[in-house]
Amino acid sequence: MAARTPLDPRCGIARSLDVLGERWALLVVREALLGHTRFSQFRARLGLSPDVLTARLESLVAAGVLQPSTYREDGARERVEYLLTDAGRDLAPVLAALAAWGDEHDPHPDGAAREFTAADSGEPVRIAFVTAAGHVVDPAAVEMLPRVGS
Repeated sequence: MAARTPLDPRCGIARSLDVLGERWALLVVREALLGHTRFSQFRARLGLSPDVLTARLESLVAAGVLQPSTYREDGARERVEYLLTDAGRDLAPVLAALAAWGDEHDPHPDGAAREFTAADSGEPVRIAFVTAAGHVVDPAAVEMLPRVGS
Protein backbone atom coordinates (compact mmCIF):
# COMPACT_ATOMS: atom_id res chain seq x y z
CA MET A 1 0.00 0.00 0.00
CA ALA A 2 1.60 3.26 -1.08
CA ALA A 3 1.52 6.08 1.42
CA ARG A 4 -0.91 8.80 0.48
CA THR A 5 -0.84 12.39 1.58
CA PRO A 6 -4.12 13.37 3.21
CA LEU A 7 -5.79 16.54 2.00
CA ASP A 8 -5.26 17.96 5.48
CA PRO A 9 -2.17 16.34 6.99
CA ARG A 10 -3.37 17.36 10.48
CA CYS A 11 -6.61 15.36 10.03
CA GLY A 12 -6.44 12.22 12.16
CA ILE A 13 -9.32 10.68 10.20
CA ALA A 14 -7.46 10.98 6.90
CA ARG A 15 -4.19 9.71 8.38
CA SER A 16 -6.00 6.75 9.96
CA LEU A 17 -7.63 5.89 6.64
CA ASP A 18 -4.20 5.88 5.00
CA VAL A 19 -3.39 2.92 7.26
CA LEU A 20 -6.80 1.29 7.77
CA GLY A 21 -8.96 2.42 4.85
CA GLU A 22 -8.67 -0.82 2.89
CA ARG A 23 -11.44 -3.28 3.87
CA TRP A 24 -9.21 -6.22 4.63
CA ALA A 25 -6.99 -4.22 6.99
CA LEU A 26 -9.72 -3.82 9.61
CA LEU A 27 -10.87 -7.40 9.17
CA VAL A 28 -7.32 -8.63 9.82
CA VAL A 29 -7.28 -6.49 12.98
CA ARG A 30 -10.68 -7.93 13.98
CA GLU A 31 -9.31 -11.46 13.66
CA ALA A 32 -6.20 -10.59 15.67
CA LEU A 33 -8.42 -9.11 18.40
CA LEU A 34 -10.29 -12.43 18.41
CA GLY A 35 -6.99 -14.26 18.96
CA HIS A 36 -6.33 -15.44 15.41
CA THR A 37 -2.77 -14.35 14.68
CA ARG A 38 -1.35 -16.84 12.21
CA PHE A 39 -1.32 -16.52 8.43
CA SER A 40 -3.25 -19.77 8.02
CA GLN A 41 -5.90 -18.59 10.49
CA PHE A 42 -6.34 -15.27 8.67
CA ARG A 43 -6.65 -17.14 5.35
CA ALA A 44 -9.17 -19.65 6.67
CA ARG A 45 -11.34 -17.09 8.45
CA LEU A 46 -11.23 -14.31 5.84
CA GLY A 47 -10.93 -16.36 2.66
CA LEU A 48 -8.62 -13.93 0.91
CA SER A 49 -5.78 -14.74 -1.43
CA PRO A 50 -2.24 -15.16 -0.08
CA ASP A 51 -1.07 -12.12 -2.06
CA VAL A 52 -3.76 -9.82 -0.65
CA LEU A 53 -3.24 -11.13 2.87
CA THR A 54 0.52 -10.69 2.61
CA ALA A 55 0.08 -7.11 1.43
CA ARG A 56 -2.34 -6.29 4.28
CA LEU A 57 -0.07 -7.86 6.90
CA GLU A 58 2.94 -5.96 5.55
CA SER A 59 1.07 -2.64 5.61
CA LEU A 60 -0.21 -3.23 9.16
CA VAL A 61 3.29 -4.17 10.34
CA ALA A 62 4.76 -1.07 8.63
CA ALA A 63 2.13 1.10 10.34
CA GLY A 64 2.91 -0.38 13.76
CA VAL A 65 -0.50 -2.06 14.18
CA LEU A 66 0.87 -5.62 14.11
CA GLN A 67 4.25 -7.01 15.10
CA PRO A 68 5.64 -10.20 13.58
CA SER A 69 6.77 -12.86 16.04
CA THR A 70 8.26 -16.24 15.23
CA TYR A 71 7.00 -19.51 16.65
CA ARG A 72 7.73 -23.18 16.03
CA GLU A 73 5.40 -26.10 16.66
CA ASP A 74 7.00 -29.45 17.49
CA GLY A 75 8.48 -31.02 14.37
CA ALA A 76 7.60 -28.06 12.13
CA ARG A 77 9.57 -25.23 10.62
CA GLU A 78 9.68 -21.79 12.15
CA ARG A 79 6.71 -19.61 11.19
CA VAL A 80 5.53 -16.07 11.83
CA GLU A 81 2.45 -14.93 13.68
CA TYR A 82 1.21 -11.36 13.84
CA LEU A 83 0.60 -9.95 17.29
CA LEU A 84 -1.25 -6.75 18.02
CA THR A 85 0.81 -3.81 19.25
CA ASP A 86 -0.63 -1.21 21.62
CA ALA A 87 -1.74 0.70 18.51
CA GLY A 88 -3.51 -2.42 17.25
CA ARG A 89 -5.25 -3.10 20.56
CA ASP A 90 -6.34 0.56 20.61
CA LEU A 91 -8.45 -0.20 17.53
CA ALA A 92 -10.91 -2.29 19.59
CA PRO A 93 -13.24 0.67 20.25
CA VAL A 94 -13.04 1.67 16.58
CA LEU A 95 -14.20 -1.79 15.53
CA ALA A 96 -16.87 -1.77 18.24
CA ALA A 97 -18.16 1.57 16.93
CA LEU A 98 -18.22 0.24 13.35
CA ALA A 99 -20.05 -2.89 14.51
CA ALA A 100 -22.59 -0.83 16.44
CA TRP A 101 -23.19 1.40 13.43
CA GLY A 102 -23.64 -1.60 11.12
CA ASP A 103 -25.94 -3.39 13.55
CA GLU A 104 -28.08 -0.26 13.91
CA HIS A 105 -28.18 1.00 10.32
CA ASP A 106 -27.69 -2.19 8.28
CA PRO A 107 -28.87 -4.99 10.59
CA HIS A 108 -28.58 -8.63 9.64
CA PRO A 109 -31.84 -10.61 9.89
CA ASP A 110 -30.20 -13.09 12.28
CA GLY A 111 -28.88 -10.36 14.57
CA ALA A 112 -25.40 -9.19 15.43
CA ALA A 113 -22.38 -11.46 14.93
CA ARG A 114 -20.49 -10.01 17.90
CA GLU A 115 -21.25 -8.78 21.37
CA PHE A 116 -18.94 -6.50 23.31
CA THR A 117 -18.82 -7.17 27.04
CA ALA A 118 -16.70 -6.27 30.06
CA ALA A 119 -14.17 -9.08 30.48
CA ASP A 120 -14.51 -9.16 34.27
CA SER A 121 -18.32 -9.12 34.54
CA GLY A 122 -19.70 -10.11 31.15
CA GLU A 123 -21.86 -6.99 31.25
CA PRO A 124 -22.57 -5.55 27.77
CA VAL A 125 -20.65 -2.37 26.94
CA ARG A 126 -21.22 0.34 24.35
CA ILE A 127 -19.18 3.07 22.73
CA ALA A 128 -19.96 6.57 23.96
CA PHE A 129 -18.80 10.16 23.92
CA VAL A 130 -17.81 11.00 27.48
CA THR A 131 -16.79 14.41 28.85
CA ALA A 132 -13.71 14.90 31.02
CA ALA A 133 -16.11 14.98 34.00
CA GLY A 134 -17.49 11.55 33.05
CA HIS A 135 -20.83 12.62 31.57
CA VAL A 136 -22.10 10.60 28.59
CA VAL A 137 -23.11 12.85 25.68
CA ASP A 138 -25.62 11.81 23.03
CA PRO A 139 -23.88 11.63 19.61
CA ALA A 140 -26.49 14.03 18.19
CA ALA A 141 -25.28 16.63 20.69
CA VAL A 142 -21.60 16.32 19.69
CA GLU A 143 -20.05 18.79 17.28
CA MET A 144 -16.90 18.27 15.24
CA LEU A 145 -15.19 21.64 15.10
CA PRO A 146 -11.92 22.74 13.55
CA ARG A 147 -9.24 23.58 16.07
CA VAL A 148 -8.15 27.17 16.39
CA GLY A 149 -5.59 27.90 13.70
CA SER A 150 -6.86 25.19 11.34
